[in-house]
Amino acid sequence: MERVLLIGLKRARQTLANTQTSLEELSRLVETAGGSVVDRTIQPRARFDPATLIGRGKVVEVAERVRRGRLQTVVFDDDLSPAQQRNLEREIPAKILDRTHLILDIFAQRARTREGILQVEFAQLSYRLPRLGGLGVKLSQQVGGIGTRGPGERMLEVDRRHLRERIRRLRVEIERIQDHRERARENRLQVPLPQVALIGYTNAGKSTLLNTLTSRGSTSSPRAGRVHPELVEGQIYADDKLFATLDPTTRRVKLPGGRVVLFTDTVGFIQKLPHHLVAAFRATLEEVTRANLLVHVVDASNPRHPEQMRTVAQVIKDLGGEKIPALTAYNKADRLGGEERQALDRRTDLRISATSGEGIETFLKTVEAELDKDLIEVSFELPYGRRDLLSGIYKTGRILEETPAREGTKLRVRIDPAHWRKIAHQLKRLL
Repeated sequence: MERVLLIGLKRARQTLANTQTSLEELSRLVETAGGSVVDRTIQPRARFDPATLIGRGKVVEVAERVRRGRLQTVVFDDDLSPAQQRNLEREIPAKILDRTHLILDIFAQRARTREGILQVEFAQLSYRLPRLGGLGVKLSQQVGGIGTRGPGERMLEVDRRHLRERIRRLRVEIERIQDHRERARENRLQVPLPQVALIGYTNAGKSTLLNTLTSRGSTSSPRAGRVHPELVEGQIYADDKLFATLDPTTRRVKLPGGRVVLFTDTVGFIQKLPHHLVAAFRATLEEVTRANLLVHVVDASNPRHPEQMRTVAQVIKDLGGEKIPALTAYNKADRLGGEERQALDRRTDLRISATSGEGIETFLKTVEAELDKDLIEVSFELPYGRRDLLSGIYKTGRILEETPAREGTKLRVRIDPAHWRKIAHQLKRLL
């Protein structure tokens, strides 16, 4: 396990507490990546040092701490420019990483689907391309003049061309997968089921919540949601780690009134989300903007959850999803003390625990009530020969009244407008 030193930079307008909180999160990222944080330091600066980020004197201090502590890796909480990274590597006898590089490494470990793997590689190569000049003197002889001629320039240009070509091919392949997903989405619209996207900060419990929702009704425990993962087919991986799950997963969930909806578990957000990842995963993240309802899952046990909520809200705004109806579910209620529960109860009725099942039925009823706002009420006669349409009605709405008629059944229903248009078109063809 690599021994790691963390370095944070406290800006003039930033409080020391915020800097320390960011370093705590960086520490968890290092642990998720498989490292061990043995030292950390914070450097107050009014502005970045263009050569080293932290200043010459601090670099000398860090180099000494690395040698004295026999550390293998130094991780900066802020992004390093290619030039800054090269300068730091010359002075500090350890591997130099920044926050973006670390998160990319974690994503590479977590990606499981073909699309996820390609998206991570795309982000990694986009990050690496401008840093090729730091691969050593023999590959950076671009200035010309005495002593700089030889294969170095050609080797560097070949590497750059290779990376650009690989990035181009990755983009084409990712777009091909996205086209396939778009066709699958069009097929699902034959019986349009509402889409509910679970969003939130990383490690808020979104994957555990989705597992609990899909496990409802199991006999493995008398309490809702208390199901052993190995007993339920289709469970998704969930763990108490940052970015435990990366690839989005969609599952069907039946609401208390019988209506079926699609819940999608999305990748967790984080402060200082690397722009390379946002670019690579933009198509996947934009699935959020297609949802009928957003459920913001919050780790209520985290004392910094208000800041995390603001981070999530900003990412959703950047994606253009701020106008989509949203609910906030305060998760991990089982970890709260008495006073914390009382304080939370004064703010919300939607307090849940995805692990114990507490509040899950109330949560689903709240989701159902929110989705029902989009339904319309219609009355029509369903011919006996088209009883096959009933299954779609049950999935996308609710039957309020059912009365026998001479040639069929008179129905009064609340139904999804898009599905009603399809049914009305089919009934019209029978006339």
